[in-house]
Amino acid sequence: MRLLTGVRDADRSLSKQAASRIPPGVGKVLSAVEESAESTKLWCGAAAVMAWLGGWRGRKAAGAGLGALVMAQLVSNGLCKQLADRPRPPKKWFPHDEADDRPDSSSFPSGHTAAAVAFTAAVAPTWPAAGAACAAPAAMVALERVQSGAHYPSDVAAGAAIGLASAWLTCNAPRLIMRHWL
Repeated sequence: MRLLTGVRDADRSLSKQAASRIPPGVGKVLSAVEESAESTKLWCGAAAVMAWLGGWRGRKAAGAGLGALVMAQLVSNGLCKQLADRPRPPKKWFPHDEADDRPDSSSFPSGHTAAAVAFTAAVAPTWPAAGAACAAPAAMVALERVQSGAHYPSDVAAGAAIGLASAWLTCNAPRLIMRHWL
């Protein structure tokens, strides 16, 4: 029980700090990056560029990234949000109007973060430079979800964990299946 109380206290404190300490100009940049990632547009565009310019390595990285992204979306939005009916953070914590423009779905977990982390973590083993290039916007998406009032920090952490697990499974499942069945 003390663990849950600690998580709630940390969520409240970190949410309020992110909302009040991030300068408005930085908040606008974060919002622009998040908007480009909405409906996975940013990651699909990155995959297209990788496949077009990266040869076999780019196509392999793009395929792994998109596979992990789909898995993360199914787990976070298709399963977890349906099971966990967590309300969004209170609007009164946020001294800006971004908290007025957020979805009605469950706050837990962050599907945007799950997709961003899954794509980035799945791309990185095949093409480290592309993974590094994706890491900055992925981190910006995660930060924006808290700063805007759409998610608690624990929602973002859970989304990141789902993204990492999805990337690991996407990158390792074929090898594990082949070893188990052959």
